[in-house]
Amino acid sequence: MDAKRWQRLSPLLDVLLELDPQPRRQQLAILRADDPVLADELEELLALEEGSGDFMAEPLLERPAPGHQQHGTLVGPYRLESVLGEGGMGMVWLATRADGLYQRRVALKLLRPGLADPNLRLRFTREREILARLEHPNIARLLDAGIGAEGQPYLALEYVEGVPVTDYCQSRNLGIDERLRLFRQVCDAVSHAHANLIVHRDLKPSNILVTPTGDVRLLDFGIAKLLDDPEPAPLHPRTEVRAFTLHYAAPEQVRGEPVSTRTDVYSLGVVLYELLTGSKPYRLRRQTDAEWEEAILAVEPLKLSAAVLRNNDGSRNQHPNARRDARRLSGDIDTIVLKALAKAPDQRYPSVEALWLDLQRHQQGRPIHARPQSLGYQLRKYVLRHRWSLAFGSLAALVLIAALGASLWQSRQAVREAARAQAMQDFVIGLFDNAGAAQRGDTFDARELLAAGERRGERELARQPLAHAELLGVIARLRIGLGDYPQALALLQRQKSLLDTLDDAPTALQLEAATLHGRTLRLLGQSQECLRVLAPMEARITRLQLQLPQQAADFLSQDGRCRRASGDRQSARQFYERSLTIRRQLKDQAGVAENMMDQASLDGDLGGAEAAIRGFGDALAYLQEHAGPRHPLAIDAERSLAGLYRNRGDTDTAMAAYRRALELAEEIHGPQHPTTLGIHRQIAAIHVDLGQFAEAKSRFSELHRLTVQTLGANHREAASSWNSLGIIAWEQGDLATAVSHTARAVQIWRGPDSSQQLPGGLFNYGMVLHSAGQDDEAMAALQEARRLRAGLFGASHPLVGDTDRLIGEVLTAQGNPEIAAEYFDRAVRLTQVGYGAEHPRTLFARLSMARHQGRQGHTQDALRELDALARHPGGGSEAPKLRWSARAYAAEIRCRGDQRERARQDLDALYRELQTARPDGGVLNREVQAIRADCP
Repeated sequence: MDAKRWQRLSPLLDVLLELDPQPRRQQLAILRADDPVLADELEELLALEEGSGDFMAEPLLERPAPGHQQHGTLVGPYRLESVLGEGGMGMVWLATRADGLYQRRVALKLLRPGLADPNLRLRFTREREILARLEHPNIARLLDAGIGAEGQPYLALEYVEGVPVTDYCQSRNLGIDERLRLFRQVCDAVSHAHANLIVHRDLKPSNILVTPTGDVRLLDFGIAKLLDDPEPAPLHPRTEVRAFTLHYAAPEQVRGEPVSTRTDVYSLGVVLYELLTGSKPYRLRRQTDAEWEEAILAVEPLKLSAAVLRNNDGSRNQHPNARRDARRLSGDIDTIVLKALAKAPDQRYPSVEALWLDLQRHQQGRPIHARPQSLGYQLRKYVLRHRWSLAFGSLAALVLIAALGASLWQSRQAVREAARAQAMQDFVIGLFDNAGAAQRGDTFDARELLAAGERRGERELARQPLAHAELLGVIARLRIGLGDYPQALALLQRQKSLLDTLDDAPTALQLEAATLHGRTLRLLGQSQECLRVLAPMEARITRLQLQLPQQAADFLSQDGRCRRASGDRQSARQFYERSLTIRRQLKDQAGVAENMMDQASLDGDLGGAEAAIRGFGDALAYLQEHAGPRHPLAIDAERSLAGLYRNRGDTDTAMAAYRRALELAEEIHGPQHPTTLGIHRQIAAIHVDLGQFAEAKSRFSELHRLTVQTLGANHREAASSWNSLGIIAWEQGDLATAVSHTARAVQIWRGPDSSQQLPGGLFNYGMVLHSAGQDDEAMAALQEARRLRAGLFGASHPLVGDTDRLIGEVLTAQGNPEIAAEYFDRAVRLTQVGYGAEHPRTLFARLSMARHQGRQGHTQDALRELDALARHPGGGSEAPKLRWSARAYAAEIRCRGDQRERARQDLDALYRELQTARPDGGVLNREVQAIRADCP
């Protein structure tokens, strides 16, 4: 039987099954007169039902055997505590992390044990892919996924302590506005899913929980659909069950037609209806699936304003607020919800945002888009919105007065703008008329010219504070271009003081000033202060982006960068996405490329190196296509790509990218600009990677002086210089200086605006302390670095694994080999999962593990691994160091056994090779010497 035929039979069969024998025969006779074949098929199905009284007498799935999926059972690294929910697909348990990596309670979703339906396994896998795309404060996050010891898949989700949104509103007797506030959070979450091309398909109150703090969490993407990736066909289509909840399903779901984002709009309409009235849109005499399907497909829902006056049984609602709520719901809200519940998808709201914006317009007293925009309707909304003002005079008189006042105001503004523009023009012309004072030979000193401009502005624009404020912003922007960040900040602080004294400063100027102020603070490493400065405008940005889209996009981008610098990556991504949407609409091509780079930076922060490289590459290609090859943003793109290549040991590619960035930076910014100096420092760091320590030290000493001179002694870039100088001293064997310099870097990074740099600084500090024999201090620094990295990126991040490797080395030196083995094992697992099997950090984790095995007497296993690593291919800076270290450690093991002569020969040959390849010496050279000395 095909699907269309079953859709015709199913509702009729539901009705007949509920009838007694005599009425059933009468109904069949009526159907036979119209369609004999249909009546015969129904009789056959009814006969099957009558002859199968024991059908489903036993459950399809037996309950789990004792001890299986019970309290205390381990599934992967999680221990089950109690059942949170149960459905046809499986069970959701409250569970806790039990492997000691970190403490967390999760909602663990499991497929039911023994479930054989491959369609449900496909759906379970699909849910994992969908949840991995979503990162929103109102959506329960996917924390982990895997397969238990018995082959049972699981998803570890954020555990949400909350109640369904309808129960929450009812228990607290919330008003309509408070319910709409909660509904807005739901819309935000669904909109985020739609932006990621995901349709939920099962929106209902039980999947929308509200926490005790009043925050919404959207759950259960078990049947969600990816719009950009065709859903795989069920393995057994004839047995595929309908998974959505019928009461909240859209007509197209009931008919088995393709779904879209408008399907979720319909379900949200049902949820909103129930939220505001306490009942569902259809009042049925019998609560059967057939009746519900017929109502969803053909019956028009009752208006909310009428539904709130009646109880579910049809009796009159005696609640004292019923009439008041009915008046509030009548009109616009009735129209909005009924549009969301339209049977045809193309008659509903085109998006969740459109639904919410209409609700917002209603709350603001503005005309909604769901109604015809007649003059009478718009005038009525205007009068209601301004009823208190209009009550003091006749409409005609007020309109005339308002028109006259507007005319006078516009005239005054035009005069003021003309005067301000003339003042700015006179100022600039006068500035260049006197440019001779800033001339140095055949060139002009730009900084002296700007300083003269500041002094002249103080004199000539003293009585025009608005023009003076605008001038200060222009000079500050030029100062930033020169790299004079502290001077630019002083100018912007004076500009803010001027604007704060003006009651009618243009909004565009206020927004531009706040954006520039925030940018300068971020460049100076003051991300928390940046967020404080941007906060007042942030509250207004949603409204302002309609009036000033370009300025709003710039503000959102800057706000996102300050949030990323302070560690709030989730909010940063949301701001970047909002800015990118506006810039695409404005066709601001350079801005689009900038936001693409912003998002790639976030991927890099979270360990997605390959995704970050693709993102920066795409942004650079987009920038070159639309804005030309010499755009300043190309400097940041090349510099970021170089850092990612360096991190995975591809030194040649990294150096080429740094040199391209340096050439462009010197051309655009000049040799003393902080950006140019930063690239020089990164090139010098590659010389350190390559063992060219004398060259690196020479470069860093001068760069350090210029960095401190330009940015100040306590800037995070100054700390980077101290850190690099410390690493060079460590490689050269000057351990006292190395400890001092890396400690200085850590001290600066402990400031409030260096949370991203501090964990790496502590790692280097611990590494240097370990070499200096100060293992207790090294352990304290490394454990702090591990905690910070786990807090920033999660306990399973590969950077945490890299830290575990060094902690294992320190534990070995302290005489704790058993505990060290656990850290080495975790280091290998985390780096391999996070970075991949061929990443340098993964390979060095395997190297440390193999050396530890050799020390513990597992000689054959250790030598097998070390000999394999000694043959590992690759160039750059890290692959040769890996091979040299593996050869040294293998010889160390052989020297302790019966192969001493071979070990001595290997070490002598290796030392000669290192002297040629790394004539400046270094930690590795000294380590090989020490191993050779212990193998006489």
